[in-house]
Amino acid sequence: MAKISRKAESMPASAIRKLVPLADAAKADGVKVYHLNVGAPDIKSPECALEAVARKCREIDHLSYTNSLGFAELRKGMIEKYYRKIGIELDLSEIIIDVAGSEAFSVAMQIAADAGDEIIVIEPYYTNYNTFAQLNGIVLKAVHTDIRDGFKVPPIEEFEKLVSDRTKAVLISNPCNPTGKLFSREEMLQLGDFCRRHDLFLISDEVYREFCYTDEPHFSAMNIPDLDQNVILVDSVSKRYNLCGARIGCMASHNKEVMAAALKFGQSRLCPPVLGQYAAMGALDTPDEYFDAVKAEYIARRDCAVEMLNAIPGVFAPKPLGAFYTIAELPVDSAESFCRWMLTDFRYEGATTMTTPVASFYKTPGEGTRQVRIAYVLEVPELKKALHILAEGLKAYPGRLA
Repeated sequence: MAKISRKAESMPASAIRKLVPLADAAKADGVKVYHLNVGAPDIKSPECALEAVARKCREIDHLSYTNSLGFAELRKGMIEKYYRKIGIELDLSEIIIDVAGSEAFSVAMQIAADAGDEIIVIEPYYTNYNTFAQLNGIVLKAVHTDIRDGFKVPPIEEFEKLVSDRTKAVLISNPCNPTGKLFSREEMLQLGDFCRRHDLFLISDEVYREFCYTDEPHFSAMNIPDLDQNVILVDSVSKRYNLCGARIGCMASHNKEVMAAALKFGQSRLCPPVLGQYAAMGALDTPDEYFDAVKAEYIARRDCAVEMLNAIPGVFAPKPLGAFYTIAELPVDSAESFCRWMLTDFRYEGATTMTTPVASFYKTPGEGTRQVRIAYVLEVPELKKALHILAEGLKAYPGRLA
């Protein structure tokens, strides 16, 4: 029998999705599963985005390839209708449409680093960074943050300790998936100074930019002074407009070499999804009231989730300032085992709750083994039911710690 490659064998399973077969089996048995595991919002997509797709489908009689950069109309619209409004100036040569943020992360990492090179991350971090690094032979070096102080970013001296002659970039998520950490202007400027001094790329994942819950506005890496040639911005329409299935993201940089390389990667996959691009173009006309309502809804969900989690004996969850996730530390022997047990063994009034074990969001072995990521993507009444079930599950779990 033919044997798969070593790379295929070592490909890590998604921490977020690997338990899906267990959830599917539970559903097949008639169990209602409350999904707090995936950042897939239940909020309605903007009408203008859906109407744009419907209109185009009526107008065209076939779906052709687009330019590998994406529709010029979409790129121009993003520049003029979105980025300029939030204080980011780009020209048409400085943005490429990608197959969601996922492709943009992967390509940005490959542009910044060769196999054997190192990229500094702040743990816990989006677990798919691990996947992209492993696929391309890139080594992640992690600056540790602690749940008990709200995942506060350590002093820059901790970053300095990780620098070697193979260090090529710093990769951050702001606001952060999975912690909900929001980087302040001061923290961003310090990271910018660090990257400038060591001539490193700063790859900034700003997919959750609209979900900031402080009076201080989001400060983009693109606005760090004198760092034009180092910053690679990664973005997506998935969360902003609740268009996860459109699979449209982008990469932007003022560095011409970066963008020339990005185009070559783009040419290798021919073009981004056509219907997704139509949806993204329509979404650019989303009124401000939409975002105001969505932000208010997520603040209510966050407050509900954090309050209920911390009311459970033995559970600790810091209050996130961005995105729509929080990490909760549980009084269990293993979060992985607990998450599996909830899907295979525990039922409360015919239902159970699915969360994501967090260990693989860390680089440091042994970290996060008792933590889960909670995506508060359900309406408050449903969220309350899901968290009540979680609390009941913790009471009954055989591996609960005293």
